[in-house]
Amino acid sequence: MARETPDTNEFQEKLVAINRVAKVVKGGRRFGFAALTVVGDGRGRVGFGYGKAREVPLAIQKAMEEARGHLQKIPLNQGTLHYAVHGRHGATRVYLQPA
Repeated sequence: MARETPDTNEFQEKLVAINRVAKVVKGGRRFGFAALTVVGDGRGRVGFGYGKAREVPLAIQKAMEEARGHLQKIPLNQGTLHYAVHGRHGATRVYLQPA
């Protein structure tokens, strides 16, 4: 199945979080960064990405590329959801409600 490459200028990109992590090694600590991003076109296509790197800009870039590569189509009814949706993963709970 061929994956379409989305045009980058039609998407809204948002940085959700940046997390600094440390790995303890013999000489001290090695710091790395993880970035969580979401992208969407405002018409029902959304995706999220998680990127990790030693520098913040590289982690954000990796997360954006992953988000654009993992887009999902969300069916909309007059620009909003059809019905309310509850979701849960670990300690996180998400509730999406139609406008």
